[in-house]
Amino acid sequence: MLRTILLTLALLASQLAPQPALAEPELLRAEQAFRYTAETDGDALVVRWRVADGYYLYQDRFGFRSLDPAVELGEARFPEGILYEDEFFGEGYIHRGAFEVRIPVAGAAAGEALPLEIKSQGCADIGICLPPQTWQAEAIPVATLGAGGGAPGAANSASEEKASRSLLSFLTGDRGQAQQEFLPPGEAFKTRASRAGEEVILEWDIAPGYYLYRKEFSVRADGEPVAAAFRQGSLIRDEFFGDVEVLYDEASTRVQPPPGTEALQVGYQGCATDGICYPPETWTVTLAALPAASPAPAAGNGAGDAAAGGGAVSESDRLASLISEGALPAVLAVFFGFGLLLAFTPCVLPMVPILSGLIVGQGPDVTARRAFTLSVVFVLAMAFTYTIAGVVVAMLGHNLQATFQHPAVLIAFSLVFVVLALAMFGFYELQVPAGLQTRLAALSNRQQSGTWIGAGVMGVFSALIVGPCVAAPLAAALIVIGATGDPLRGGAALFALSMGMGAPLLVFGASAGKLLPRAGPWMESIKNLFGLLLLAVAVWMLERIVPPAVTLALWAGLLFLAAVFLGALEPVAAGSGPARRIAKALGLASLLYGAVLLVGAAAGGSNPWQPLAGLRGAPAGGPEPAAAVQFRKLKSVADLERELEAAGAAGKVTMLDFYADWCVDCKRMERDTFPAPAVRAALDGVVMLKADVTANDTEDRALMNRFDIFGPPATLFFGPAGDEMRGYRLLGFAPPERFAAHVRDARAAAGAAQ
Repeated sequence: MLRTILLTLALLASQLAPQPALAEPELLRAEQAFRYTAETDGDALVVRWRVADGYYLYQDRFGFRSLDPAVELGEARFPEGILYEDEFFGEGYIHRGAFEVRIPVAGAAAGEALPLEIKSQGCADIGICLPPQTWQAEAIPVATLGAGGGAPGAANSASEEKASRSLLSFLTGDRGQAQQEFLPPGEAFKTRASRAGEEVILEWDIAPGYYLYRKEFSVRADGEPVAAAFRQGSLIRDEFFGDVEVLYDEASTRVQPPPGTEALQVGYQGCATDGICYPPETWTVTLAALPAASPAPAAGNGAGDAAAGGGAVSESDRLASLISEGALPAVLAVFFGFGLLLAFTPCVLPMVPILSGLIVGQGPDVTARRAFTLSVVFVLAMAFTYTIAGVVVAMLGHNLQATFQHPAVLIAFSLVFVVLALAMFGFYELQVPAGLQTRLAALSNRQQSGTWIGAGVMGVFSALIVGPCVAAPLAAALIVIGATGDPLRGGAALFALSMGMGAPLLVFGASAGKLLPRAGPWMESIKNLFGLLLLAVAVWMLERIVPPAVTLALWAGLLFLAAVFLGALEPVAAGSGPARRIAKALGLASLLYGAVLLVGAAAGGSNPWQPLAGLRGAPAGGPEPAAAVQFRKLKSVADLERELEAAGAAGKVTMLDFYADWCVDCKRMERDTFPAPAVRAALDGVVMLKADVTANDTEDRALMNRFDIFGPPATLFFGPAGDEMRGYRLLGFAPPERFAAHVRDARAAAGAAQ
């Protein structure tokens, strides 16, 4: 894992560093490096691969799935591979050059093409791994001669001719011959232009089975770009460019050419849905010859688009478009602002006592400059870690933060905070061993350097363990990195987001050196306070993995300890001042609330803010509170498809919630959002599904990858047809009022589409 992080950091650095005069060899795209054809031969599916020189495919990263529910695929049979020690995935088998994979097929109709999904991943020998690929393909039946060598029928002849051309294209590396069966560009993408006052209307009629890339549109006048806006498209996984936004059926835009313009140069590019991609096209529009536009407005998004989410745009997709198309300074400013907002969420606030403990641990003589320096090191380490982890997630499909939510890691890190808290309480002093101090004596300011390292290490682990929350800005940056394969803009947005999250920590760190008392008993009280806060962080982390009753008991124990430090069990002397009396009152309140938490734990309570909720009965004549928020649990993609099919048969909208025990915002949704009466009313009649991805195993990752989800919480909506309404996707925590309104909008859009 360490090598993976270092490699990703090197990649990011190479993007930011000035390019040398002699460029490195250009990295091939996945569809160039890994070509394939698919065909059915009797009761077997045969996928032939031709891997470019200097590249290889991992055997254990292949996946084959029939898109025809009536057809089942057996276990793939591979040729003998090459045993290889890989820096990313350890020891395994790889394949180079030309080879074929055979998969048994059951239930396929004779003479019919088989739609399928192929997953693969490979690397280049130069040490760069390409992102995992998902290909949509159609396996063509191989025609066989009739008995006695007779000529095949007409259908078989057509299939044989198509298979032969496809195989010839595969062997020669030329896709041009396969394109002969598809519409020419002028018929696949019919263009027309007209005038409306000073504006020019540009329109495309897109044939069924074809689409245009939204990002590839361009309009120029005398070589200078002209502003043009297109409707929001659909995000698909394209075999050429990964996750991209495309337009189906039609596309249009209105542009205003500069005065004196005689012609516009309009660029666009599109593909057929089965993977044949056309070269970029340039359409020259002569303005003097344009007719006047029809008074009827161009068609916008219809109900079908609304059902698919085209009529609405999710927040993460809007931000992804901003990263891709906006000016970089504006992107950084916007994401820094989002980071400031995220800084006050429960995923970031626990970093305050961590940083405070580092500063208070310096003793009573810490200066404002010293405190600010420690804060800068902590925040920069956190920001770089978020950035690197984000790039790894987007490019390799592996969530580092989810890996660090393993119970063993959380318990170990909680113990670290307990050790630090005990040091605050004066049980012992944490210092560098004497032998190591002697060796470092020659280094200037060794104590300062060592403390900087400690602050940096705590920043790294805090980013990975303390705050693994997914929000729309974070998801947008990951979408851009994964879709473009270029970590520069997405990584820069991630870094700006992280620095925004850390800005309040810098302010707090700078002020701590001034606010902390310099000496005397007050300093001991301050250290005790921050010791309690460090213990609170430990309990906060453990509540992700321990039962709710244990969590309440841990919080109760912490409150009892706070009561002791506040003097709740000690008498107040007759001459004591108001401060001592206030501390006594706070201590008694802490003691009382701790006792309430213990009672709540024994009664089966789960919410620290409502510990006695388990003692209340259901209201007379009313439903049990939990009955309205019951989810159907699912684990795999197959489970989801089965549930969507059943919901579609009943004509219902489906909601899928991604949840994990280690996800802080997931628990906030469970506690605050889903039980709210307005939310329960909005969800009445909706099929509610929950995918628990706590284990982050192969099935969990496959389900998240199906929808390009990088982590929980994420809430997806599906129309009765079973298609996701992507425009209504919610990432991160949503309060009850906003969530209820969002559900109502999604249901209205789904109803309009029927």
